[in-house]
Amino acid sequence: MTTSFVKKLHRRYTPIVFAFYMAVIMAFLMCCTIVAFQSGFGTEYWSNVLKSYLLAMPVAFCCVVVVRPFVMRLVSLTIDIESQR
Repeated sequence: MTTSFVKKLHRRYTPIVFAFYMAVIMAFLMCCTIVAFQSGFGTEYWSNVLKSYLLAMPVAFCCVVVVRPFVMRLVSLTIDIESQR
């Protein structure tokens, strides 16, 4: 039996890693949806999605990084932490 070791990032990078994964997934899904809605599933569909994604992904990443603290505050105001214990 072999054991593989994967070096993981320190937990202090959690907000940045979260923002990266969230931006990658959401920007892709939004680009696919918006391109399909605007121009349909023609021969240029994936090319148009990629062009849109090249702009949308960095913008989404910056937005998630900036908005995350506000969203975390809203969640803490909404969720009753004491009832979970």
